[in-house]
Amino acid sequence: MTTQFTDLGLIEPLLRALAAENYTTPTPIQAQAIPLLLQGRDLLGIAQTGTGKTAAFTLPMLQRLAAEKIQAAPKTARALILAPTRELAVQIADSIRAYGAHLNLRHTVILGGVGQSPQVKAMARGVDILVATPGRLLDLVNQKHVNLTGTGVLVLDEADRMLDMGFIRDVRRIVAHLPRKRQSLLFSATMPADVAKLAQDMLIEPVRVEVTPQATTVEKVSQSVYFIEAAGKQSLLTSLLRDEALTKVIVFTRTKHRANRVAEQLSKSGLPADAIHGNKSQSARQNALERFKSGSARVLVATDIAARGIDVDGISHVINFELPNEPESYVHRIGRTARAGAGGVAIAFCDPTERPYLKSIEKLIRVQLTVAGAPPREAAAEHGDSRPIRQALQERPATGNAPRGNREAPRPDGARQADSDRAPSRRRRRPRRNPMQKAA
Repeated sequence: MTTQFTDLGLIEPLLRALAAENYTTPTPIQAQAIPLLLQGRDLLGIAQTGTGKTAAFTLPMLQRLAAEKIQAAPKTARALILAPTRELAVQIADSIRAYGAHLNLRHTVILGGVGQSPQVKAMARGVDILVATPGRLLDLVNQKHVNLTGTGVLVLDEADRMLDMGFIRDVRRIVAHLPRKRQSLLFSATMPADVAKLAQDMLIEPVRVEVTPQATTVEKVSQSVYFIEAAGKQSLLTSLLRDEALTKVIVFTRTKHRANRVAEQLSKSGLPADAIHGNKSQSARQNALERFKSGSARVLVATDIAARGIDVDGISHVINFELPNEPESYVHRIGRTARAGAGGVAIAFCDPTERPYLKSIEKLIRVQLTVAGAPPREAAAEHGDSRPIRQALQERPATGNAPRGNREAPRPDGARQADSDRAPSRRRRRPRRNPMQKAA
């Protein structure tokens, strides 16, 4: 029998809000975590983005705060949610607004990149739930604008990304301001040693909820790779995006400069695209995200850190314009598609310098990516592909990610057809002359 939200012990105002959002069936992490959190347990959640973990921790939190009927004192927060990126913080706040629509609870967001005055003003009265990024929150705590000594619930979301971004020290300083008697939750997609140590220090006899094996790729994502020289990537990307089957696409790059350049080139080619990365202002990043959500821009070009907080439904394709040098980042990237039970397509571009990255990715996910287009000979051998290059070019994966029509994908190096593909020459060879034989 399928579990419903009505089976989890949630109060009527929350069920009414969930019904308004057309949510009836909880995801695995929601079904497992919500009853435990309603009991007041600490929790260690191993879950990737897209698994529904935001609702898993916000719904029990809202129910607990509503039941306590305590008014927050000035400058205090009854519950604190820490997020690594501004985008993720804003999206968590949006979820709290939606789920808590029928509850008389106040929440606010504290993040960097904008002026602190409105945030100080919002905290002056005190709030029930505070969603914050670590850096700005620590600043306001040190300035005595925020008092965490009465905070009874702490959620640390995407702890591994906190580690990647260098926030773990700030997190520990924030935790030091919290009361020891509290309910604590930590969520992470992976569990490196520093995150495991943080969990050990933060949590008291926690229950562990793991909904997907560590760093496992989303099963419903169709994955393929194009072997191509770096100089040919932009033209290949433009060609692929001409296919209208790519309805909503995130393109990943390793650097901010590359993200800007790719987005600019796509826009010049008549394909509306926005770039999102750490150098963009908060308003610019939000505007780009809204354009992408609404469909005004079909393509969003992003770096890993900027994209970690993106939670957009209906992403049909993820394209790795540049492969990440950390294989775990590949898993996070392709997890942007195939959400909420839908399928999705992940396409990787691999130039010769990125071949080691591809090997690390395939080792981690225990899957060899399907070769789309023409692999170099040595790459074909590695992938068990002994077909001629011409045949590999003609046999497209049936995932809607190939260029339209019968056109061939750009050759990785623009070279002429390989010698082994050419028909045997019909010209007869002249007999080799014996150098010892005298000319007639």
